[in-house]
Amino acid sequence: MSDERYWDDAVVGDECITPSVTVTEAMVNGYAELTGDFTPVHVDEEYARTTPFGTRVAHGLFGLSLADGLKTRAEYRFLPGMSLGWTWDFKLPIKLGDTVHVKFRVGSMRTTKREGWGIVVLPSELINQHGQVVQLGEHRLMIPMRPKAKVEGEPA
Repeated sequence: MSDERYWDDAVVGDECITPSVTVTEAMVNGYAELTGDFTPVHVDEEYARTTPFGTRVAHGLFGLSLADGLKTRAEYRFLPGMSLGWTWDFKLPIKLGDTVHVKFRVGSMRTTKREGWGIVVLPSELINQHGQVVQLGEHRLMIPMRPKAKVEGEPA
């Protein structure tokens, strides 16, 4: 099933692995340009060699951005809703040339006071080509529910 899902279509425990992406120098430089974060460990290889990482690493928030974007390319995805926020931790560096993907699952679901909407919590892991979790956390989303079918004779 690759169609976008309503809240009602999700089941706690559903899991998905996203496509992967390889982190390039151009991507990290572009992120630095976009955000204005030119911290040397991200953009200066000579400096980065003197750090505990030993080489340039991607911005932590770039990893979160990749995780969010990769989820939109997954086979398991929801109709557009509203992001309610992230809880996210950086565990290991993301180095230039790393290939990452996201593994996520439906951790919990609940209805909301807003009619026609429900909330899903998606525990997620950003994983590199070595199988190491480099970042992890949760994404909270408000997703539309499946529209109720009209009963014949019921007022519109």
